Amino acid sequence: MAQGRTPRATRAAADLLPCAQRDEDSRGREHFEEQHRFRGAFQRDRDRIVHSRSFRRLEYKTQVFLNGTGDHYRTRLTHTIEVASVSRTVARELRLNEDLAECIALAHDLGHSPFGHAGENALNELMLSHGGFEHNVQSLRIVEELEVKYPEHNGLNLTWEVREGLKKGRLDDLDCEIALGFTPLQPSLEAQIVDISDEIAYTCADLDDSLESELVTLASLSEVPLWRRVEGAVLGQYPRLEPNRLRACAVRCLMDLLVEDAISATRELVAAARPAGADDVRRHPEPLAKFGPDMEYDLQLMRDFLHENFYHHEIVTGLNRRGAAILDALFEAFVRNPTLMGPHAVRRIKKDGVHRAACDFLAGMTDSYARIQFDALIGDLDPLSGLRFRARE
Repeated sequence: MAQGRTPRATRAAADLLPCAQRDEDSRGREHFEEQHRFRGAFQRDRDRIVHSRSFRRLEYKTQVFLNGTGDHYRTRLTHTIEVASVSRTVARELRLNEDLAECIALAHDLGHSPFGHAGENALNELMLSHGGFEHNVQSLRIVEELEVKYPEHNGLNLTWEVREGLKKGRLDDLDCEIALGFTPLQPSLEAQIVDISDEIAYTCADLDDSLESELVTLASLSEVPLWRRVEGAVLGQYPRLEPNRLRACAVRCLMDLLVEDAISATRELVAAARPAGADDVRRHPEPLAKFGPDMEYDLQLMRDFLHENFYHHEIVTGLNRRGAAILDALFEAFVRNPTLMGPHAVRRIKKDGVHRAACDFLAGMTDSYARIQFDALIGDLDPLSGLRFRARE
């Protein structure tokens, strides 16, 4: 029977950049565990995340379009898988720790509420007097406290490095300083890679979904320099390509372009900074994972276009606003009568207070379960009843 790390893991570690975060240099877990006989620390973390209830619920949570409004739009789960895929590609090419990057990517959206960013904004407003709500903070709360998997402790007992990656730059806390022995300025390079991969994945996916929905047209995108660049490259090779194939090819080319630019720019920054270890990355005054300046400028124009023409489109905002109204009503009902949340949530009230317990309960819901709870507890037909966005009749 195999003991310790496998030869494959050893060979991979030897090929990593000096500033990569190695498994053997992990600062460990809050609750001590013996090393697994054939899985590395971050491989175990990946499996714990994938097998968690919070991860499974992502399948039924909104990305941009409310879950159930169309069969081909991204959900929070498909987005997470896409981020993990991009993160592994970038980490492999830069000779970073793929397993760590994948873990952070798989867990980065666990804390998202139902009904997308509208739901997040609604919960934050409801919790303004009780600490607020932010999905990145909630992701960390889930893996540290809310998942119940083990008899000895709450949470998933993930490694320090994965939890660090979920802080999203909020590293100026006592726990980080104690663990590192210094006040960090940046997370690991793997965590930075996930952050930039998230941006690549959601930009390309949201662009694709906007075209799928026909809320955005190929003609309207002609004003965006980055789109003109990839569309021109595709049409130069395939001048008579039908619109659906053109869209697919152009989105794919855009993702390739963004990934290649991120790899190139990050490689140059790392070479210039010459970090000798993972902690040198943490001490560095600026992130080392970036797009090049020209790409960052063009990408911002793409972001601006999507915000104006897609994220804030009246159909998208209208649906999401109705979803947020469901959370408002349920929050009030749960605070007024906490027993409606069930025994597990009620047990948390003594430790966290009724408002935080209600927020945790709502944030963990899927879109469909929130609607079911609204119908059952409020007694009215939910505001989204009968609505299904269709691109064409």
